[in-house]
Amino acid sequence: MPFAVYVLGVAVFAISTSEFMLSGLVPAIATDLVVSIPDAGMLTSAFAIGMVVGGPPLAVLTMRWERRRALGAFLVVFAVVHVVGALSSDYAVLMVTRVLGALACAGFWAVAAVAAISMAGENAKARAMSVVVGGTTLACVAGVPGGAFLGQHLGWRAAFWAVAVLSALSVIAVLATLPKSAPEPVGRIELRPLFSKPLLVAYALNALVQGATFCTFTYLAPLVTEVAGLGEGWVPGTLVLFGLGAFIGITVGGRIADARPMTVLGAGMVALALGWAVLALTAGNPVVAVGLVFLQGLLAFGIAPVLTSRVFYLAGFAPTLAGGFSTAAFNVGNTVGPWFGGLAIDAGLGFRAPVWVSAAMMILALGVFALGRTKSTKKVRGGVDPRPARSTH
Repeated sequence: MPFAVYVLGVAVFAISTSEFMLSGLVPAIATDLVVSIPDAGMLTSAFAIGMVVGGPPLAVLTMRWERRRALGAFLVVFAVVHVVGALSSDYAVLMVTRVLGALACAGFWAVAAVAAISMAGENAKARAMSVVVGGTTLACVAGVPGGAFLGQHLGWRAAFWAVAVLSALSVIAVLATLPKSAPEPVGRIELRPLFSKPLLVAYALNALVQGATFCTFTYLAPLVTEVAGLGEGWVPGTLVLFGLGAFIGITVGGRIADARPMTVLGAGMVALALGWAVLALTAGNPVVAVGLVFLQGLLAFGIAPVLTSRVFYLAGFAPTLAGGFSTAAFNVGNTVGPWFGGLAIDAGLGFRAPVWVSAAMMILALGVFALGRTKSTKKVRGGVDPRPARSTH
């Protein structure tokens, strides 16, 4: 795997730390800005909304850009908005910085995904994406719990300052290591193939699986302290366990996903659905709950390489634009997951409720998966997968 692909993974570590670190900062932000915990949790959804809105149009825009400079520019914007967020004392201003940061993040992902798979080669797309998305798992292992640690000892603003510094360093690394690339040839953009049934299923599965994951992950801190009965000092450690599971999952998943994608995806989703249901039932037992947090992180990110790479296999004719829609789908899940979890908490159902929502979303994902497999079986000759017939994607 080219070294530059790993550099992209490091940059993803910086942006993913920001995207997900609020799971450990929600109580502190709510107290400091005098808002409810669900309102503070909506800052995560705001970030996801910005990526949903920005993903496809920025994918079109960046098709004409030289990739290295585009990636550097998006990271500069990302660093600046975090400086503004760290200096803000107003909830509305912080909300705006989250949306603007998300737009920069969406642009970065649209370029980075295509850059990674183009450098990795035709038959290693899932492995390349496992390296890039692996930056997200490292964020869960080190960045997110590190942000929670900073939030507890130096205030939540310190975590925002840390992300700004990481983003600035990532600018230097990207500009120094990525090769120059010519802009993609852009003719008339045809959207219909990007909404074929196989791709729609891929988008839907991405949204549902991520929604289920981050529904619980966003409210993990109150689940640990209020339901499992552990002290606040356990929150960073629990986040680390989730991240370790995610890192192991994506490492293993990335190595086998290109060969057995449907097996990995189907078995992983069944296990995830069962795991969320068991966690909801046993969250009051701290030992079982902490162990399941690790397991769910492993399973959720173990199928991530299939979810991300499958779109590129199905849409080889328009990778950047398809990647933009995939990014949007991912963040539709990141939006509705925490939102549904917050609604369940506001309804007085307690902090176990988001876990039940996660289980329900996975059951729906399994239904979509089964429907997609049935349709693809009935219409074998109608697929859009451009790869050789031996492929199981």
